[in-house]
Amino acid sequence: MTRVFSGIKPTGHLTLGNYLGAMRRWAAVDQHQSDALFCIVDLHALTVDHDPARVRRLSRQAATLLLASGLDPQLCTVFVQSHVDQHTRLSYLLECVATDGEMRRMIQYTEKAARERVRGGSVRLSLLTYPVLMAADILAYGTDQVPVGDDQTQHVELARDIAVRFNQRYGHTFVVPRATPPQVAARVMNLQDPTSKMGKSDDSGPGIVYLLDEPDVVRRKIMRAVTDSARDVVYDPEARPGPANLLEILAACTGGNPSELSGVYETYGALKRDTADAVVEVLRPVQERHRELCTDPGYVEGVLRDGAERARAMARPTVDAAYRAIGLLPAAEAEDVGVDAAVPDIGVTA
Repeated sequence: MTRVFSGIKPTGHLTLGNYLGAMRRWAAVDQHQSDALFCIVDLHALTVDHDPARVRRLSRQAATLLLASGLDPQLCTVFVQSHVDQHTRLSYLLECVATDGEMRRMIQYTEKAARERVRGGSVRLSLLTYPVLMAADILAYGTDQVPVGDDQTQHVELARDIAVRFNQRYGHTFVVPRATPPQVAARVMNLQDPTSKMGKSDDSGPGIVYLLDEPDVVRRKIMRAVTDSARDVVYDPEARPGPANLLEILAACTGGNPSELSGVYETYGALKRDTADAVVEVLRPVQERHRELCTDPGYVEGVLRDGAERARAMARPTVDAAYRAIGLLPAAEAEDVGVDAAVPDIGVTA
C-alpha cells in the first residue's frame, strides 16, 4: 500500500482550518486507502518560546481530537513524535547532507527571523534546522505521499532533495516522497483577515473557529466575519476574499461548489447564517466524541503507546540502513548471556 505521513504541531488549539483542510480527509480517505501514519510533532513546537506545560496539554488535546475526528488506530498509526527516537537519530544525519543555504531560504525561517531582527532579537537555531527534522519525520517511514497545504509544500520539496542527494552519495536508502495537497478547502482563511490563513498559532480569537468552540461562539465569530461593501454575493478569491472565504467554508461543510453557492445568496447575512449552521453541524460529532474520549484518558494513552511502538518498528530499518550507508560503525550486539551463567546459584540455607 502507499504509505502516507502527516503531522499536527501542538502550538495552539486546533481549528476549523485544520479539520477541513486535513483531518477530515485523513479520517475519510487516507486511513482507508493507504498505510497511514499521523503524528503529533511536538518537537517542532520547541522552535519558539513556549510553556512546557502548555505543549504537553496541547499535545494530548491534539491526539484526542485526531481520534475524535475519526482516525481509527486499527486502520492507521497515531503517535507522538518525541516518543519515537528514530526522528532525532535521522535528523542529524540529514543535517550532514542538507546545506546552510537551503535552510536559510525556507520561507517560515526568513519571515520569522526578519520579524525578530526588527525587534532586536534573534530566533532559535532549531527554527533554522527544523525543516531537516521534518524531512526525517517523512523519510524515516519510507513515505510515498505527504498530504500538506501549500504553505508546507516547500518543506516536502526539501525532503525530496535531501533524499535524492543522500541516495546519490551513499546508495539508495530513502523513498523519495511527494506532496499531495488537498483539493477542497486546503486553506481556510482568518474570518477577520481573509488574506491570512486561519492558523492555530494565531491568538486573534475572533477570526479563528476552534474545533472545541461552543456553537454560540462559532455563530458569533462567523456572523462577524469580514466581507466587503458590495451588495451582491460573488465568488472571487482575489478581488473579494471575505465572501470567498465564507463560500469556501460553506462548500467544504456541505459538499457544494463555492461558485454555484454564490448564486444562491442575495445578502451576506443569509450566507453567514447558513455557513454558521453548517460549521456547527460539522463540528458537533467531533465535539461529542472528544467529550467521550476525555472521560477515558487511559484509552488515548494506550493508542499513543501502541502507535509509538508500531512507528518505531517501521522506522528502525530505514534509519539503521542510513547509519550504515553514511559510514557509521554499527554498535556491537549485547552478548546473550543465560540466566544460569549470569547469576550463580548460591543456594539458600535455613
